[in-house]
Amino acid sequence: MSGPAAVQEDGAQASPVLGRPTRARHAVLWLTVLAYLITYMDRVVIATAAPAIEAEYGFTPVTMGWIFASFSIAYALFQIPGGWLGDRFGPRRALTGVVMWWSTFTAATALTWSAGSMMVCRFLFGMGEAGAFPIATRSLSRWMLPSERGWAQGLTHAGARLGGAVTPVFVALLIVTFGWRMPFFAFAIVGLAWAGFWFWYYRDTPREHKSVNPAELAMIEGALGSGRARAKVPWRHLLANPQLWLLSAMYFCYAYCINIFLTWFPKYLHDARGFDIAMLGLFARMPLMAGVVGDLLGGWASDRLVERGTGLKMARRSVAVVGFLVAAVAIPLAAGIADPVLSILCFCVALFGLELTVGISWAVTLDIGGEYAGSVSAVMNTLGNIGAAIAAAVTGYIVASSGWFSAFAVLAALCLIAALLFLRIDASRKLHDGSTAARA
Repeated sequence: MSGPAAVQEDGAQASPVLGRPTRARHAVLWLTVLAYLITYMDRVVIATAAPAIEAEYGFTPVTMGWIFASFSIAYALFQIPGGWLGDRFGPRRALTGVVMWWSTFTAATALTWSAGSMMVCRFLFGMGEAGAFPIATRSLSRWMLPSERGWAQGLTHAGARLGGAVTPVFVALLIVTFGWRMPFFAFAIVGLAWAGFWFWYYRDTPREHKSVNPAELAMIEGALGSGRARAKVPWRHLLANPQLWLLSAMYFCYAYCINIFLTWFPKYLHDARGFDIAMLGLFARMPLMAGVVGDLLGGWASDRLVERGTGLKMARRSVAVVGFLVAAVAIPLAAGIADPVLSILCFCVALFGLELTVGISWAVTLDIGGEYAGSVSAVMNTLGNIGAAIAAAVTGYIVASSGWFSAFAVLAALCLIAALLFLRIDASRKLHDGSTAARA
C-alpha cells in the first residue's frame, strides 16, 4: 500500500514517525456485526411467538401468513430508499434513525389488538429494517481497508445467521416465563440501547473520530482517500452501469437459493426424509451452521488474496465462483442420496459453498460503490429479496407438480448461472468516480 504513512494494510507494521496504528475501525466493525445480529433477532421473534399469538387472537395460518408477508413487502420496497438515506445523510444519523424506528415497532407489535393492526405494525417494522444492511454497508465503506472488506462482510453475515439460529431459544424461554409480548419489549430495548451507543461512538469518516490516531488515519486514507461523510447519489450513472445489474442478477440467484433453506428446508426434511419435530430442530440447523463457517472463510480467503497482490477482480471472483460451483454440485447430490444422514452432510457442504459467496458479494458493493455503497447494496439487495420472495412462492408449485428433487435442481441451475455472472463482475472498477457528486 502506498501513502504517507507507509503502513501495511493489516496494521502489523507501523511508521516510525506516526507510531503503531489504533484499531478503531475494528470496533466499528464489531458494532456493525452486532447490528446485523439484532436485525435477525428482531426479525425471528414473531416466528417463535406465532403459535401463542394465534391461540390468543384466533388467527388462522392464512392470517399469520399475511402478517409475515407485511414485513417482507415493506422490506423489499424500502431497500433503495434505505440505502439512499445512508449515502445522503451519513450512516451515523441514518442507521441510528432506522434502528430506533424498527425497535419502536418491535415493541409496538406487543400492543396490537387485531390482525389489521399487526399487519400495519409489521409493515412499518419492515420499512425500518430495510435500511439496515445497505446503511451498515455504507458505514464500513470509509473505514475498512480493501484487504479487510471480505472478512468484514463475511463476519457481519455470519452474525446475522447466528442471530437467526439462536434467538428462538431465548424467545421461547421468555414466552414460557412471561408470555408472548415480553420478547418484543426486551428485544426493542436491546435495539434502542445499540442505537444510542452507535450514535455516541461512530463517526461517518475516520478523520472525525477521536479514537483514530494519525497512523491509522494515514493507513485508511492512504488506501481509500479522505472521502466524504455525505454525498448526493448519482442515480443515473449508477443505474446505467451494467456491473450493477450483473451484481444484482447474481444476488437474485443467491437469495433464491438461501431462502429455500431458511423457509422450505424443515418441511422438506419432514415430508421427504421423515424427520420428526425433535429431529428437525437439530438437522435443519446443521447446514445453516455450516453456512456460518462459509461466511467467515469466504471473506477471509478473498482478503488474503488481495493482501498477496492478486488484485480485487480475481480475489473476489475466484472464491465466489468456487463457492457457487461447490453448491451447484452438492445440492442435487444431497437431494438424490437416499441415506438421510449423508444427505444432510451434503447439504452442509452445499450451504458452506453457497455462503462462501455472500460476504464477497457485499464486499463488492464496497469495492465498486465507494461513496455510494449504500445505494449500490440496496439495489443488489432489492433484487435479492425479489428472488427470495419468488423462491418462497413457486417452490410449493414445483414440489406439487414435480417433487422435491426438481425444486433443488432449480437451485443447482441458479448456482451455475450465478457463477457465470460472477465471471463478468470486476470488483476493481468503480461504478462512478464521484467527481460530479455534491457534498451534502
